[in-house]
Amino acid sequence: MRWISKSYLAAATAALLPINFVSAQTWSSCNPMHSTCPADDALGMAINVDFTKGSVNSFAASGSPQYDDEGVAFTVSKGGDAPQLASLFYIMFGRVEITMKAAPGAGIVSSLVLQSDVLDEIDIEWLGAANDEIQSNYFGKGQTTSYNRGEFHDVTNTQGQWITYTIDWTKDRIVWMAAGTVVRTLNSGDAEANQYPQTPMQVKFGAWAGGDPNTNAAGTVKWARGPTDFSQGPFTMHVKSIVVTDYSTGDEYKYKDNSGSWESIEAVGGSVNGNENGEAMTVTATAEGTVATADNNVPVGGIAEDGSPATATQTGWPWTGTRPSGGAIPSGWRLNAEGRIIPEENSASSLMGPYHTVLVLASMLAGILTFTGRLF
Repeated sequence: MRWISKSYLAAATAALLPINFVSAQTWSSCNPMHSTCPADDALGMAINVDFTKGSVNSFAASGSPQYDDEGVAFTVSKGGDAPQLASLFYIMFGRVEITMKAAPGAGIVSSLVLQSDVLDEIDIEWLGAANDEIQSNYFGKGQTTSYNRGEFHDVTNTQGQWITYTIDWTKDRIVWMAAGTVVRTLNSGDAEANQYPQTPMQVKFGAWAGGDPNTNAAGTVKWARGPTDFSQGPFTMHVKSIVVTDYSTGDEYKYKDNSGSWESIEAVGGSVNGNENGEAMTVTATAEGTVATADNNVPVGGIAEDGSPATATQTGWPWTGTRPSGGAIPSGWRLNAEGRIIPEENSASSLMGPYHTVLVLASMLAGILTFTGRLF
């Protein structure tokens, strides 16, 4: 099991501050290609999170995800709703497997997004107006000069049955899968120049109303196949489980320079691509996708900010996405295989009895302040 070292001094300060600092934007002032930034907490292992057992503290919530016997529910019932979860950790190459039912409804978007601090991005989107289709996409370094990287793939009944979707990402290629079938493969050499995602990624997923004309640009509404009629809702995405495997090892991922290349990433306490057996995957079939057209593209960002107009961060067509802030994994604590942050045996935190919960929450708040401090 890996360790992550963090100072409790920042935690003590954070505990005194208001809780409403928890909504930071993805587009932060601390882009490692432009400045020196704090290292990213590394997953460095594999976790299997069963949301039918409730929440885990390695994912930060934005909006109001709810838990029931089907897992975690992301419900959109009115304009501005965008419930989601975002990992406190990053992966440096890896695999994400999510078992879910997409949300129905015209203009409703269910999203799985991998995104880095330099705005590399890998997505899957499900449109509520298209029960038999998914969309795949990628971006590099936040460049939105073209929106022709999306593809559409036939997948039956995405809203009515549990399906496991996979993003498998290495330095050489990205594979998107649905129910064991490869729907798309992108080789690094085939990506647009400087656009292949290759920096440590955070994992985010949730639902939002891309088809709401009151909170989205016209291009977003068109892409989401809106407009959304909230009187037909509520609209719910369910996620039963998520398995995240980091193909690298260590405690933190640090940018050694501002190139944004995978070779510039240092795995502190481990090595990039150090998980030697991580890349094995089972494939049952392959299928062809359809390339997006100029009038029907997947947007950059993938998820809106809960409770706020998506157009508030508009920088390109159709919109710029946001994420909930994460936090830090505190000193003396570790992730277990079920995705829970727990005290290490015999550590100071495990010997503090009823105070340990207060301390871990305070330390997570410290991390939230770190993310908040990166805003433009």
